[in-house]
Amino acid sequence: MTDTITDTMKKTENKILSGESEAPPVVSEWRRFRRVFFQRKLVMFGLIVFVILIFTAVFAPLLAPHDPYRGDLANSLVPPNSDFLLGTDIQGRDTLSRLIYGTRTALLVGFVTVAIAATIGNVLGLMAGFFGKAVAMIIMRIMDTVMCFPFLIFALVLAAVLGGGIQNVIIALSISLIPGFARVMNGLTLSIKENDYILAERSMGASNFRIMFKHILPNAMPTMIVLITLQLGTLILAEAALSFLGIGIQPPGAAWGSMINDGYRFLLTNPILSFAPGLAIMIVVFAFNMIGDGLRDALDPRLRGLL
Repeated sequence: MTDTITDTMKKTENKILSGESEAPPVVSEWRRFRRVFFQRKLVMFGLIVFVILIFTAVFAPLLAPHDPYRGDLANSLVPPNSDFLLGTDIQGRDTLSRLIYGTRTALLVGFVTVAIAATIGNVLGLMAGFFGKAVAMIIMRIMDTVMCFPFLIFALVLAAVLGGGIQNVIIALSISLIPGFARVMNGLTLSIKENDYILAERSMGASNFRIMFKHILPNAMPTMIVLITLQLGTLILAEAALSFLGIGIQPPGAAWGSMINDGYRFLLTNPILSFAPGLAIMIVVFAFNMIGDGLRDALDPRLRGLL
């Protein structure tokens, strides 16, 4: 037994003297991100759906077989056939063409809204967490007041006050979404600003602006990127809900929610009018949620070494 321990100690000493290390090899963060993010089939499915969505929105005029806005009462409520693959609505408009153009509305509302809400919410949360005291009290109490109302109901009230149209929908959804970003950024800022490198920056005389936007914000971005991705699906669903209720995108604009609203009266005779846009919303929201879930696992520093 003593000889075995002695041999083990000699081997360890020889390894140390020869420069050999027992530490595992260092893996770059980019390689780890690729391995964790791209190895999941559901995440890949979400990415494929996202690419198809972007392609469809960009090349909608080339992909749409008919004019999505021009009605033809002679072809009202035509069932799916070789000319109209998904049939027509009550005004004779091609359902497939309107479904294709609806991707533009969904992406425009989703990306513009989340960009506005994330920018304003992150700045407010960063200021509240960094300065604290009176600044935090004012900002966070305003955010708490807004969050007292359910997200969709608050957006519905704002949209009703502002009126229909894509611009007012974006404004209503952006205001409703700001508190969520502000609260998350506030919590991250309170945690990050206590780190040693922030204290070192303070001791070197760095300005508050430099500390906030050069050190705290970049370190909080992985979490915020995940939140932004997850909120994209929520926004697309919220826009569809507003359009379904008649407050969102106004006719003759193509929106998935308004298409469901137009078609639900014909569920027994032409169910495809509602099922097609409803399936599109379900797939897109699921895809964005899967991408957000994959980003969370790939960017979460607490999972390093476990995934």
